[in-house]
Amino acid sequence: MSEPPHPATPAPLRGRGATHNPPVRFEAQHTDAFDDGWGTFDALAAAPPPLATTLIRDASRSAISWNDSPDLGFDRAVNPYRGCEHGCVYCFARPSHAYLGFSPGLDFESKITFKPDIARLLARELQRPGYVARPIVLGSNTDPYQPVERRLQLTRAILEVMARFSHPVAIVSKSAAMLRDLDLLQALAEKRLVRVHLSITTLDPKLARAMEPRAASPARRLQALAALAREGIPVGVLAAPMIPGLNDAELERILAAAAAAGAGHAGYVLLRLPHELRELFEAWLATHRPERARHVLSLIRETRAGKLNEAAFHRRFRGGGFYADLLAQRFATASRKYGFAPRRAELDCSRFSPHPDRAPARQLMLAF
Repeated sequence: MSEPPHPATPAPLRGRGATHNPPVRFEAQHTDAFDDGWGTFDALAAAPPPLATTLIRDASRSAISWNDSPDLGFDRAVNPYRGCEHGCVYCFARPSHAYLGFSPGLDFESKITFKPDIARLLARELQRPGYVARPIVLGSNTDPYQPVERRLQLTRAILEVMARFSHPVAIVSKSAAMLRDLDLLQALAEKRLVRVHLSITTLDPKLARAMEPRAASPARRLQALAALAREGIPVGVLAAPMIPGLNDAELERILAAAAAAGAGHAGYVLLRLPHELRELFEAWLATHRPERARHVLSLIRETRAGKLNEAAFHRRFRGGGFYADLLAQRFATASRKYGFAPRRAELDCSRFSPHPDRAPARQLMLAF
């Protein structure tokens, strides 16, 4: 007796970006769902139950993660969370969840690890002998202002450490929740110690809801960008990722809207699909944009030397070939048109104080 066929595409889970959990690439044994004869498999696949978010304490003993990648532009970052409830299906950080033994699919957006001691650990590392201040990126891997931050406030605790030590910080997020921390951002901005990057992938709310289901709407992000700019906080826009055949036609409109809201600098990144992300994105296309799936994947391959991903330094963020070159030219032209600065303002590393709580030494008086 043969098993009934599996559905060609799983039904999307409400509020989730991924359609399923691909196997963890480091594990030798994998499990697959199948119909056990009770006829429940197809029913569950067609109408899956809601998936709750689980928070897991992370016992890491360090706060700063270091890198020597020649194309990143920074060498250190702090990430209070691993996994991200925003659920962006295209997120390049998804494969990193496999290092924790979790799937980069639904696990990535529903099993969130958090570092309760990260502020204390960060302060300790900033006080180490020989530490030299350079901008720390907050949110290089997963969003520091994802929904759980409202309750745990780990990102705010990190910013308090940055303000206390007068340490420069660059923030990357697609959340309007950072407006909660305007007081800290203003204090840092007064000393040229902060720069904020808001990621806007599309201006289409329906596409945004499908691609990044629990992130702020595009309109809300533009409102947050405008609010930050009004308060004198250096803020820019990241049109990222640009997905050929899906949202790349919006590049100029995103930059125009961000410039009108007060963004002073801009950047973009071409879609990357490392490891399990290839399977996840293909499944998402089959579920949400089946009529475009073949065309989108064909264009991605055109920018990635015939593959769906290219990991080489200096090419992984921009791609290659005619289509990628045209995207780069469009970005450069639009950046000039809308007055974006060719370079981001440098943050002030000279203000860093490794011992901010130490009373200044008193000058001894000589008596004659």
